[in-house]
Parts: sequence; structure tokens; C-alpha cells
Amino acid sequence: MEYQNLLYQVDKHIAFITINRASALNALNQQTLDDLEAALVSAQRDVEVKGIVITGAGEKAFVAGADIKEFIDLSQSDAHSLSQKGHYIFTELIEKSKKPVIAAVNGFALGGGLELAMACHMRFASDQAKLGLPEVSLGLLPGYGGTQRLTRLVGRGRALQMILTADMISADDGFRMGLINEVLPAEGLMDRVIQVLDRIFSRSSTAVASAIDAVNACDDSSRNGYQVEIDHFSNLFLTDDFKEGVDAFLGKRKPNF
Repeated sequence: MEYQNLLYQVDKHIAFITINRASALNALNQQTLDDLEAALVSAQRDVEVKGIVITGAGEKAFVAGADIKEFIDLSQSDAHSLSQKGHYIFTELIEKSKKPVIAAVNGFALGGGLELAMACHMRFASDQAKLGLPEVSLGLLPGYGGTQRLTRLVGRGRALQMILTADMISADDGFRMGLINEVLPAEGLMDRVIQVLDRIFSRSSTAVASAIDAVNACDDSSRNGYQVEIDHFSNLFLTDDFKEGVDAFLGKRKPNF
């Protein structure tokens, strides 16, 4: 498929999705959201893909927010639909993905860009990255799940401070508060992300998918996370991966999942 505003490449079981609007600091306009949705669906359906990396083109930005120029003519109904679309992409296609999704935050991650990164299962950032949710300075609030995910990741007080002041923080500050997994020199960022995914790929993909779902259930009020864990734990006993994993452990060899 041809994408207008992103690059899509599969290499060694990883789908690399690069938001490609460097001249606009990779801002998420509606076409980019459409491209992102299509790329994620493609990655989920591709049996060769075991993990997904999302990053931004160029050296300045991961994604520096939504494209504010498109907001000017939106009606209240249009804005509602746009927010719903963002929630669908970030929640159903990223957060609930059975395949691990990692954000390689290579620069500014602001507004919708930080919301995109927070939807991913892990966030690795360049030491030059800046993070923030500046929406209240526009008379808005984060509309793609940012109020909820930031609160879960860093706690109510820190989330409110970031959202209400609209101030940016450094990648190091993000790491200290639990928003970022690791901070790395820019030149080593992607290598580290690939290294982590390779480690995950050496494990059971069935167990990985179940673990992602169980962790997600922790924040889902419609599900009992403990019961989800019990169900996944017991169901995995029926899988070939479990049989291979135990056989490999007892045979003192590496499993072949």
C-alpha cells in the first residue's frame, strides 16, 4: 500500500512505522492518522511481523502534536469524531496490540505525539527528546487518551502538573517519573529498541500476547485483571509453546518457539 505521510518497512520481523512529515515536525494531520491506521492494520495482519516500532522522520521530532491548522474549521461534531478516531487507533490498534509496540522517541513528542508514544507498550527516548501536553495553551485538553494514560503512568499529581502548566519536560525527567523506559544517545536509540524486541522475539509469542492483555486488564474497569491473569495462565498450559518451553527447560536447551 502507498502511504502519503509515513514510511512503512518490515525487516527481520519488525514493522517500522516512521511518521514522515519532517517539515511539519511530523504533526498528526487527518491524512497521517489514516495512514497510521492502515499501517498498523497491515502490521497486525502480517504473520511475518512480530513487533512494531513507531518513530518520526528527521532529527527534530517524533511527533510534535496534531496539525493545529486543521482544527480551525472543525465543528464540535467534527472534533468529537476526530477524538474518537484517535482513541480507536491508539487504544485498539496500539495499546491492545498482541504484538509488542515500542515508541522510539527521537525528538519532540508533544500533544498527540506524546499521546501516541504513551499508547505504545514501551517508550525509549533520545537524550535530546522533549515531552509535553500543551493543549490547555490552545484552550483544549489532550484528546487522544492523554489525560488517562499519563495519569496511569506517572500518577495524578505529576499528570495534572504537566497538563495544566503545558510545560515541556526532558527525556531524563520523563525517565525519572516513569514515563520513559530508557534514555539513550540519539545514535544508539534504534539499536537499543531492536535489541529489546529481539529479546522479546526469543520468548513465546503466545505468552507475550497473553501478558500484554493481562497487563492491559489492570486499568480496565470492565474486567477483573486477576481473573484475566488466571484465565491466561491456565489456558497457556494447552499451548504448544508451553510444551516446548518446559521441554527445553528440563532438557537444558534453548526453546524453539
